[in-house]
Amino acid sequence: MADFQAARRAMVDCQIRPADVTRYSLIDAMLKIPRERFVPKARREIAYAESEIEVAPGRMLMAPRIFAKMIEAADIHPDDLVLELCPASGYSTAVIASMAEMVVAIEPDDALAAQAQGLLEALGIDNAVISAGNPCKGDAAHAPFDLIFINGAIEELPEGLTDQLKDGGRIVTLIRRGAISACRSFMRSGRNLFDRHHFDGFGPGLEGFEKPGAFSF
Repeated sequence: MADFQAARRAMVDCQIRPADVTRYSLIDAMLKIPRERFVPKARREIAYAESEIEVAPGRMLMAPRIFAKMIEAADIHPDDLVLELCPASGYSTAVIASMAEMVVAIEPDDALAAQAQGLLEALGIDNAVISAGNPCKGDAAHAPFDLIFINGAIEELPEGLTDQLKDGGRIVTLIRRGAISACRSFMRSGRNLFDRHHFDGFGPGLEGFEKPGAFSF
């Protein structure tokens, strides 16, 4: 039987800390959240590997190092209301919930959303809710948000998503440019949007966030 607690510690010591991730609340969450519970049983032996893991057809759990660096860039505070888009199996939701006041997550796969919500409840995480829906539309009913976290690589931000941010709120995601993606944050200030580049890396692409096709004759 795998020693998941030891694997969790090794993930943090060998993947997370060397990536200049220093926020204590994030490190503490990644030491405590049982990542193996969020992957299929057949893949639990590699739950803490430095790689993406398929959790459903076409849906991936992000590699720990990339995910941790994105959360570090998100600068989550204990009183933040967070909208997470495409949480997949809910591991990211569990980590964010340990750092924020409340997480509302929208997952496009109905079965995956139900499974993820069940996992959160089984782990006693009561400040996060995962619902099935169209992530590109966000969640206007619960807006405005302090943070919108898009859990994967996209080509462009959906129109109107920034309107669901509080003034001073931010969006963090990976913007795909060919084979490599860039982690960028977008902060709303009044009617303006300021963006910042954090690092380059690889992340699973998300359907529905593609650029519209160019018109051709």
